[in-house]
Formats: sequence, structure tokens, C-alpha cells
Amino acid sequence: MSTLNVNNIAPESGTTITIGGSGDTVTLGSGASASGFTSGIVGVSTFTSSGTWTKATREAALGVTIKRVIVEVQGAGGAGTKSTTNGNRNGGGGGGYAKKLLDVSSISSATITVGSGGAGSTSDNTKGGDGGDSIWSDGTNTITGSGGNAAETSSYNVGQGGAATGGDLNVAGGWGGSSIESNTGGNSFLGISPNTQYSSSRADGLDGKFGSGGASVYSTYPSAAHAGNGGDGIVIVTEIAG
Repeated sequence: MSTLNVNNIAPESGTTITIGGSGDTVTLGSGASASGFTSGIVGVSTFTSSGTWTKATREAALGVTIKRVIVEVQGAGGAGTKSTTNGNRNGGGGGGYAKKLLDVSSISSATITVGSGGAGSTSDNTKGGDGGDSIWSDGTNTITGSGGNAAETSSYNVGQGGAATGGDLNVAGGWGGSSIESNTGGNSFLGISPNTQYSSSRADGLDGKFGSGGASVYSTYPSAAHAGNGGDGIVIVTEIAG
């Protein structure tokens, strides 16, 4: 083993010094400080609408080389129903959630799709909208949190939760509740659905948040315009250097 003892190493030209080659491991001595090296979590990109994650842009903004990312993909929630019939007041399903650790050394960008929550029904016994899928797609990996289903208008036929695929962790969305006692939408991994309690002053059904389903609503409430909307999806990209 050879030993090089110096007080300073500077590049002959430019500003980059390369230590080791592809596949090599550089090991610090016991008790040595890693001052000047950046590693670990360095940034978070949050998408509440569809767009593109671009590694070079994020590296320029953060001043680091991004080696890995943790991707969290949350699908949108389905809508609730509006009815005067107890069993027909059903909550929408929550969106599915997927989480994955990715090596992005050879990935330059990813297309991000963020699902929109389903619109709550505005007339009695009419089905609302399903939640949209949220997706990370980089050409190699596709990670999907499927949207929750809107509640049906038949007796106690609640909205089913969306599936999740492509993650190291895949969690299906929760199913909605039914009737006046439990007319909440289904929960998502990132969002708890509200419960529209019976009240003579309640107007619209309460909306889901971060992929949870919309609550149902009793259509004789004063000015009850719509059942609860499903919560929009979200995609979170945690960036890791080193």
C-alpha cells in the first residue's frame, strides 16, 4: 500500500477533482472528517400538478450531484354521493399510494402525472367522478397510485380504494363509508377523509385531502349543492446526494 502525504490537492485546470474510477470505493480512515463532502437528503420536490422532474435542474439549484431519490406517489380520491336515502349516501374511495427508492445515476428526468380528485355529485342519486391516477415515469420505472372510485348510488355501495403498483411499498386506498352514521370517504396514506355529520345547517359534503375520498351528503341540507369532492393526488420526490 502506498501513502501520499500532502496538505492540499488542487485541480490542474477547472474546478473538479476525481478520486477513484468507476466501481471504486473511496474509504475515509477511522475518525477522519468528511468535511466538504455532501451526502444524504439535500432537497424535496413536491408536485401538486403534473409536470417534469429534471435531475440537472435540481442539481444546479442545490449545488450537488443527485444519486438517488425517494419517490412517493399518491393517487386522487373518488367523490361521494348525494341522496335523501340513508343507504345511498356513500363515501368515495381513497387513492392508492406507492413509495420507492430509485438510483437516478442514469436517469435524467421523469414525467409526473398528478391525479385530480373526483367531483362530488350535484343531484340526488347521481354518481360523481372517480379520482385520477398519479404516476412517476422515467422510461425505466413506472410508479402508480391509482385513483379511488366514486361511490355508487345503490344501497351501501361505497367507493372502493385505488390500487398502487411499482413501489417498494404499495398501499391501496381505503373504502368509503355509508349511511348517516359513517358517511366519510376512504382514507389515503397521506390524507384522512372528513366525515359530514348530520346537521340541519350543513351545506355541502366535505372534500377529501391528499388523495382521500369525498364524504357523502344528505340532500335535504339547506343549500346542499354537492357531495364531497375527492382530494387531489400529490407526488413527492426526496433528493439524495452522495
